[in-house]
This record gives sequence, C-alpha cells and structure tokens, in this order.
Amino acid sequence: MRSYRAIDLENEIRFAFGINSILYQRGIYPAETFTRVTQYDMSLHLTTDAKLKNYLTNVISQLKEWLFDCTVQKLVVVITCLETNEVLERWQFDIQCDKTAKESSAPREKSLKAIQEEIRSVIRQITATVTFLPLLETACAFDLLIYTDKDLEVPEQWEESGPQLIDQSEEVRLRSFTTSIHKVNSMVAYKRTNSV
Repeated sequence: MRSYRAIDLENEIRFAFGINSILYQRGIYPAETFTRVTQYDMSLHLTTDAKLKNYLTNVISQLKEWLFDCTVQKLVVVITCLETNEVLERWQFDIQCDKTAKESSAPREKSLKAIQEEIRSVIRQITATVTFLPLLETACAFDLLIYTDKDLEVPEQWEESGPQLIDQSEEVRLRSFTTSIHKVNSMVAYKRTNSV
C-alpha cells in the first residue's frame, strides 16, 4: 500500500516538472540553462540555473506541506513582459483536496502507473502549447502565485499579491490529473493578439 506521503511526493514532483516545462517551452530562460532528464518514460527539461533552482526548491517544498495539509487551492504561473509588467500568460492549476480520503484509515489507491500516465499527458500538453500560444517576442519574467486557505500562516519572505488576470484573454483547458487525494484541473490563459 502506498502512503499518503508517497502520493503527496508525486504531486510535488509533478508541479516541479510542470513549472520547469513551462519556463523551458515558453523561453523564459535560455534553452542552454536547462538539462534533459528522463522521467515518466519521457524526456523532460530541468533548470541548471542555481538561483532559479533554489527559488523553485523553496516554493515547491512549502507547496508540499500545504498539499499534505490540504490547505492549498491553486497554483498559478504568471508570465509578464519584463519592460511593461503586463501579464501575457497565466497557467492555472486548480487543486481539489479530498480531506475524507486523507482521514480515512483505508485510503483509496491509485496505481503509480496511472498517475504517471496522467503526468505524461499534462507535460505533453504543455509542450504542445507552443503550436497555438502567441510567440513571446519580448523579454519576460515569471511569478508563482499560490492560493491557500485564508487563515494559513505564510512564510515571512512571501508577499500577498493580486490575481494578475489578463484583459480580453483566450483560455485553453488542459487535461486534469488525480491522485488518491488530489484532483488538479489545469488551463492556460493568454493575451489575445490583435487581428490585422
């Protein structure tokens, strides 16, 4: 039987790979600052940039605790124009936690193979987005937003933020994935390009 911690770790890994994949595919960091790794029977890209690795490690380890406590509702990757600070893309992962499954003495099981297949599917979709998302023709930055329960204590160095929505956006839903505890629905919103 797999423990909740093991399932939770899969969620943490899933988000780490997802964020890295978005940053690589959308060219937020140079391609040469990523290395190829094989995971889930597919080739994935992970950053080798020391500052970015450290930042992602800190965020993901905090996210892991909140996932375990079922106190996180969504993770959002916001991509903004470095020059104007305008939001160009917003990758949203809505997280539903089944607290009854966590408290149950006989947790519902989901095979690692099934979870990995769903992860592969989401990563493939992120990779495929380059075919329809507008080209990012300007230098961009990214930010991570984590929506939690209102009464949750957040780390001192973290700041509160607005939702950073996009005016007149196009939205594309990506496939959802589930573990025995969490269900995650994902979508990407992007700035509509003006038609000529």
